[in-house]
Amino acid sequence: MRIAFIPVIFAAALSALAADPAFTSYASAKPVLDAQRDRLPAELRNVDEAKWTAWTQRHDQAIRARLEQGYLDSMVNLLLLGTSFTKQPRIRVEEITEASKSGTLRARVDDLVAGLRNPGDNERLIFLSGLLRAKGIYPGTPGAAGVFLYNNLRRVLQERKTIAERAAEAKPASLLDRSSLFSDRGVSLDTGILPNFAIERTLVDLKKRGVLREGQVARVAVIGPGLDFIDKNEQSGYDYYPQQTLQPFALYDSLVRLGLAKPNAVSMSVFDISSSVLDHLRRARERAHKNTGYVIQLPRDIARPWPPELVAYWSSLGDRVGTPVTPIRPPEIFRGLETRAVRIRPEVVLACEPVDLNIVLQRINLAPADRFDLLVGTNIFLYYDPFEQMLALENAGAMLKPGGLLLTNDRLPEIQGGSMRQAGIRSNNCA
Repeated sequence: MRIAFIPVIFAAALSALAADPAFTSYASAKPVLDAQRDRLPAELRNVDEAKWTAWTQRHDQAIRARLEQGYLDSMVNLLLLGTSFTKQPRIRVEEITEASKSGTLRARVDDLVAGLRNPGDNERLIFLSGLLRAKGIYPGTPGAAGVFLYNNLRRVLQERKTIAERAAEAKPASLLDRSSLFSDRGVSLDTGILPNFAIERTLVDLKKRGVLREGQVARVAVIGPGLDFIDKNEQSGYDYYPQQTLQPFALYDSLVRLGLAKPNAVSMSVFDISSSVLDHLRRARERAHKNTGYVIQLPRDIARPWPPELVAYWSSLGDRVGTPVTPIRPPEIFRGLETRAVRIRPEVVLACEPVDLNIVLQRINLAPADRFDLLVGTNIFLYYDPFEQMLALENAGAMLKPGGLLLTNDRLPEIQGGSMRQAGIRSNNCA
């Protein structure tokens, strides 16, 4: 097995930019606009401050609108892989034709429509039912929801084909060079253990090289941590446990385990544009105020060979920020699943503050002492084109302390004289 994650490390230049609390100002964006002068969107040709301000607000809404398509992509993944609403066999993409002929696909569609009609306490079905109703599609109307599901399945299959063709044509030299591969795709909320494993290995390396020191990290931000609706990975895709976010707690855990942060001395901001993610964290914090921890479920398919170091990471994940609890028992279909669960301590949950922020177009005005030591953004920047990536990189730089680090798994385009420079690449591929 190869771990498909290669962190790229960006460091803030030795002078941090002042930042406004909301949209990036025209003055702050000017270096990027100048660098991209010949490749700017048509609306930004001959741009001035007024045009920039109007464009940022329109474009912010356009980016946020892409979340809906991401939700619909998750709906298709649930249709094919979910087990919480049906007893039908799961369907891999290459099996769709056969599943259609055998009636399995139709049966799963019917079961999902029935679940959307009467979702009970299934939070995924409650969310999707509300989403469909907001679009004027009522699960109780004969045929309407089923047609909607089939149409979105066809769309997703076509998008997968288009993206595969685009990748083949681009022939990226590595996974880092997948720039803008999903720039016209719905923004997904997927999450998982592999990026967090790679982040910990990178932090180990940074500590060994003296880039990060013992107890140095106190202010941290995670950009787009994800929410485990149902993974697109056809060999996992679990929906038998409640939705969860993993990266904020996994990062906190790694920082304490490695001695880079002191226990109970981490302040973490969680940046996202998804109301689902932000509301999920707010509810977790409300429970934490009542001294209730946050439980993460950590299933592992033992039929999939993991390298020993990944197994060791999985076995220890959460031990510095929580305590083991009895995991939710998976359905019988997952016979080869090994499970564990951890209850994250309330004080750790309360240290993670959700913030509605579009990293492409926004930054937070922070006093120098309050800027971040470390930013982490995984599987985020490939949803944006190079111009948007440049803007995001500069916004990140404005929120970092001098010498602060951004860890990501995409090679981002820098601008000459900008606030950020690439400081290193660490390959985490392992057989």
